[in-house]
Amino acid sequence: MADFIPLFMFACVCLVLMVGYPVAYSLAGTALIFAGVGTLTGYFDPSFLSALPSRVFGIINNQTLIAVPLFVFMGCMLEKSKVAEELLESMARLFGKMRGGLGLSVTLVGMLLAASTGIVGATVVTMGLLSLPTMLRRGYSPSLATGTICATGSLGQIIPPSIALVLLGDVLSSAYQQAQLKMGIFSPKTVSVGDLFVGAIIPGLLLVAAYSIYILFIAWRKPDIAPGLTDEDIREYDEREHTSLWMNLIPPLLLIGAVLGSILAGAATPTEAAAVGAVGAVVLAILKRQLSINTLSEVVRNTTEVTCMVFLILIGASIFSLIFRGFGGEELIHSIFSSMPGGVFTAVLVVMIVIFLLGFILDFIEITFVIVPMVGPVLLAMGLDPVWLGIMIAVNLQTSFLTPPFGFALFYLRGVAPPEVKTSDIYRGVIPFIVIQLLLLGALALWPELATWLPEQLYG
Repeated sequence: MADFIPLFMFACVCLVLMVGYPVAYSLAGTALIFAGVGTLTGYFDPSFLSALPSRVFGIINNQTLIAVPLFVFMGCMLEKSKVAEELLESMARLFGKMRGGLGLSVTLVGMLLAASTGIVGATVVTMGLLSLPTMLRRGYSPSLATGTICATGSLGQIIPPSIALVLLGDVLSSAYQQAQLKMGIFSPKTVSVGDLFVGAIIPGLLLVAAYSIYILFIAWRKPDIAPGLTDEDIREYDEREHTSLWMNLIPPLLLIGAVLGSILAGAATPTEAAAVGAVGAVVLAILKRQLSINTLSEVVRNTTEVTCMVFLILIGASIFSLIFRGFGGEELIHSIFSSMPGGVFTAVLVVMIVIFLLGFILDFIEITFVIVPMVGPVLLAMGLDPVWLGIMIAVNLQTSFLTPPFGFALFYLRGVAPPEVKTSDIYRGVIPFIVIQLLLLGALALWPELATWLPEQLYG
């Protein structure tokens, strides 16, 4: 029974979280209670806790994680400078007369906004407020409109520069080194956040292309649920919009290109590129005359709140993983995976199912900091590619966030959708997009090169 204490500890954390306690305190508090009881009963060696100060200092001193507040600042500043609103109107003028053109515009703007903000909740809420009333007013069916917004909003999970990929890259880097040391490789290879960014490009573009094809196909089959805009609608956009499409499109594209391009070219680390993005977002807000003291204050406050949440959860997860390891949790997981029939395939399948289900109750930050450190070293020691594993986890979480009845993206959109949109409309609307993402997961499982080919070409 004592061998299964790590699993009991994990189950207790899940129960405490479901009750509604804050994540960081739940992780640290549950782990410390188990450590205290384990010390009194002789099942836990308290000397493990002596490593805690160095772990916390390592988090504070981690250069990669500095990218998190910088990317959050960049996304918040772009949101406040009305980049998405102007882009959506410009795209609507360009594609609006096509059947499904407005849905296509929402998909493309959602992709750019995902690349700008990297935060699923912010993208879904922003696109819901900006585009859902317009799509409904123009005759789109509520299910297609809400499904499109939820799906494109969740692209922030996979489209770089994604905060989820920054955190995953940092955790997988540590897990990869642990796995190699256990395999007797004492000059371990490394995997970086930049590797994950590059690996996510092809899967992310495939998702955007698949969403676009589906919307255009539905508009062709059922023109009444995705009609084109009328000449009067276009004139209305023209009267409101005095700048050209390219004037609205080029600045954010240049900013995203500078951030991603500097990483891909090896000219900057993700942290340095994030600094470029943060400064560029401020310049863009100044050029659009949207920067004021109140705006800057709001952006800084939002950035501070998100950053504090991320780092507090990371500290709590670090305490949890240390005590989990002290109880022999890593060896337990390794023995469970090793004894499974089907070897690596079954182990990956089980992990993906667990992560998918946990995505209903935990945010990507908690899953990244709690689950990945537990299973990552074991899976990577079985010979898996860290970039492929990271992309699989990201797409899996993205699918979980879309899946009824508990998907986070559905809750975000429900909170800003008008009353006439039923929850059942949202649930029906996301099902085709969930199928698309499951097909992408299957394709990644069959052809890992979709995630690994581009990093190998660029970085060898």
